[in-house]
Amino acid sequence: MIKQKTIAQAVEVIGIGLHKGEPIRLRLEPMEANSGIVFYRDDLAVSIPLSPNSVINTQMATVIGNQKASISTIEHFLSAIYAYGIDNLRVILDGSEMPVMDGSAISFCLLLDEAGTKELESSKQVIMVKKVVEVREGNKFARLSPSSNASFDFEIKFTHPVIGQQHKNFPLSRAGFVEEIARARTFGFVKDIQYLQSQNLALGATLQNAIGLDEHKILNPEGLRFEDEFVRHKILDAMGDMMVTGHNILGEYTAFAGSHKLNFELAKALLADSKNYDMIALKTLQSSQFAKSFA
Repeated sequence: MIKQKTIAQAVEVIGIGLHKGEPIRLRLEPMEANSGIVFYRDDLAVSIPLSPNSVINTQMATVIGNQKASISTIEHFLSAIYAYGIDNLRVILDGSEMPVMDGSAISFCLLLDEAGTKELESSKQVIMVKKVVEVREGNKFARLSPSSNASFDFEIKFTHPVIGQQHKNFPLSRAGFVEEIARARTFGFVKDIQYLQSQNLALGATLQNAIGLDEHKILNPEGLRFEDEFVRHKILDAMGDMMVTGHNILGEYTAFAGSHKLNFELAKALLADSKNYDMIALKTLQSSQFAKSFA
């Protein structure tokens, strides 16, 4: 039987927020079984439980909040939580966004490695997809399909000469995530960054925490970490956005030109009808491959 997980000990780190460019302290603390992932604004003494009902914006990042507080850019962090199979966690911040670190998820993986994981007494609950659920916006789409394994399949198509058309299929595993996905950085175009900064957004964006592109080339002197780093980062984003459901998903995720908005719409559509899914304890599941994903 696979049991629920939390972290073995509290850990913390300080990093810069992408939009405000200010230092933010992030602290992770263990929680009991069936607590879920709970964000906490230490500066405001406000808790925000992770669920689709908490999502308030998906324009530039996934943002959760309520009438009293919000937390932006949670998806990179949540992708690591998803890959590590962590079910219960308190995420404490003293500001309105997650630290961006190097623009990927690898720093969060290292933080989780430092914390270690701890099994709890209760059985791990996962969302098993029973019917195809799809959301579309023009020719863009995101879809979840029934499968005995978990995978993320993503395709992007940009007119930019460095990006072009890229496709990757990623069968979910913690080790595979660290090797193939976690180091893929977010990316942005100079013209967009200049506009965002004029709106007091992306003030913390630098070539140390993002891939920067002009109309023809990459601006980072070190180049890319992977030839297809762009589509790998899209998979990273999708994993983080699916974690907004609060659970790992047993099914096949497929997207073309997906976005935070489409991912959020997909998570909402999945949970909107109980015929779309079953919430199951992993002890009742016959997929040993899926169980190995979190080993």
